[in-house]
Amino acid sequence: MPHRLRFAPSPTGFLHVGGARTALFNWLFVKKYGGQFLLRVEDTDKARGTEASTRAIFEGLEWLGLKWDEDVVFQGANLERHRADVQRLVDADKAYRCFCTPAELDAQRKAAEERHEAFHYDRRCAHLPADEVARRVQAGMSFAVRFRMPEGRTSWDDLVHGPISFANKDIGEGDFIILRSDATPIYNLAVVSDDIAMGITLVMRGDDHISNTPKQILLYQALGAAIPQFAHLPMIHGLDGKKLSKRHGATAVGDYQHMGILPQAMLNFLALLGWSPGHDVEIMTVPQMIELFSTDGLSKNAAIFDTKKLEWMNGQHLGMMSAEELLPLVTRKIVASGLGTEQDLAARHGWLVGLIDLLKVRARTVDDIVHQAAPYLRDDVIYDADAVAKQWKDKVAVRDILQATRDALSAVSPWTLESTEASLRILAESRGLGAGKIFQPLRVALTGSAASPGIFDVLFVLGKEHSLARIGSAIEYLA
Repeated sequence: MPHRLRFAPSPTGFLHVGGARTALFNWLFVKKYGGQFLLRVEDTDKARGTEASTRAIFEGLEWLGLKWDEDVVFQGANLERHRADVQRLVDADKAYRCFCTPAELDAQRKAAEERHEAFHYDRRCAHLPADEVARRVQAGMSFAVRFRMPEGRTSWDDLVHGPISFANKDIGEGDFIILRSDATPIYNLAVVSDDIAMGITLVMRGDDHISNTPKQILLYQALGAAIPQFAHLPMIHGLDGKKLSKRHGATAVGDYQHMGILPQAMLNFLALLGWSPGHDVEIMTVPQMIELFSTDGLSKNAAIFDTKKLEWMNGQHLGMMSAEELLPLVTRKIVASGLGTEQDLAARHGWLVGLIDLLKVRARTVDDIVHQAAPYLRDDVIYDADAVAKQWKDKVAVRDILQATRDALSAVSPWTLESTEASLRILAESRGLGAGKIFQPLRVALTGSAASPGIFDVLFVLGKEHSLARIGSAIEYLA
C-alpha cells in the first residue's frame, strides 16, 4: 500500500514547535519514501478550539513549506461515523453501555485508594441482561459506552522505540469509555475511526501518546481494520531538561517567524530534534534533509530546544542566501520598523543589496540585519553609551583625531575601499598611532556602535558626503 501519514493538531492554540517537528517528520517520510502527507484538524473540543488557532496552524505549516496533499479533514464533521463505529462495537458485544453515575464511579475510585490499588472499573454494567439494558435506555437513563477489554497483551514494533508490549489488564482503568454520556466520542475512538477512514498506514507522533497506542490497536482489531505502523518521537525539552513550555521562551512557530528566523533554518533545526542524518551533518537545505532522511536515524531520547543553537543555525542559512534573496525579507522589516519606505528602498535597490551583503555576515536573524542597517538608513546617529565610554573616553584627544580624520578623508578622490584605507593608514603612521586608534573612534562616529563591518566598508556604503557629515556631528558632540 502507498504510505499515508497525517498530522493531526488540535486548534486550541498556535502551532507549537513540537507539533511543527511532528509535521516535519511526517512530511519528510512521505517525501523520502513516497505517499501522501495529510492534515486533520481535531476540532472536537468546541470549548477550547478557535478559528484563529486553526488559521495559525495553517499559516505556520505554509510558512514552513509543509504542504499537505489532500483536502483538510475536520474531525468534528465525522461525528456520525464515530457514533456508527461505536454502535458496531456494541452490536458485536465488543463494547457495552455503562449506566454508572459519577457518584458511583467516585465511590469505586475511593475504595481502590483505600485498598492502595489502581482504579479499574469493576464491570458492573458489563453483564447486564439485554432486556435490562433496553429498559434503561427506554427509560431515558444516561449512559456512556465502554470498550470491553480482552485478556492477553497488546504489542507493536515501534519504528523509534522497537518492541513495546502492554498487559491488557494494566491498560488504563480497564474497560475504557469510548463514547461519553452526551454521545460524543472519546479521543481514542475518534482518532481510530478517522485514521481508518483516511487509510493511514503510519502514525508518527510524540511519545507522550505511547499510552494511547494499545487502546487504539485494540480498537483497530475490534473494528476489523488493518493496524498501521507506529513511530513515537521523543519529547522536546528546554535546556533545564524539563518539557518545553512557555517558561523557556517562545514556543510558537509564528513567534520565530516574526523574530526573523528563516523557514529553512527552522526546518533544519527542528529536523535535528530527534533525528540524526549521521556523519556530524548539521546544516542542511530542505532537499538535503529529504535525501538524508531515514527512520533509522530517529532517536528515542528527549531532544533539547536551544534557542542559541537555532539562531546560530539561522545565521548559517542567512549566509547561504544571496543579498537579492534576502532583499524582500529585509525590506519588509525595514518598512515595518519605520526606517524607510518601499519607494525609497526600491530607488536605492543596488545600494541596499550591497548593504545586505555587507551586514548578513555578522547577522543571525533578519532582525539582526535590520538592526545593523539602522545607522545607514537614519539621517542622524544614535551613540551607544558603552561605545562612547570606551572609545571616546579622552574627549579632547578623540576630537583632535576625528578632526584630522575628517581633513584626511575630505581630500580622498575617488571614494573607494582602497583610497579611504590608504588615507587613514597614512594618517595613523604620520601621528605615530596604531591603526585602531584611528579606526575605533571613527567607527563610533559613523555607526554609533563599537562593532560594525570593516571600517572601509562602512565608509564606502555611507558614501563620502554622509561619512564626512557624521564625523562632523561627532566632533560637535564631543565639543
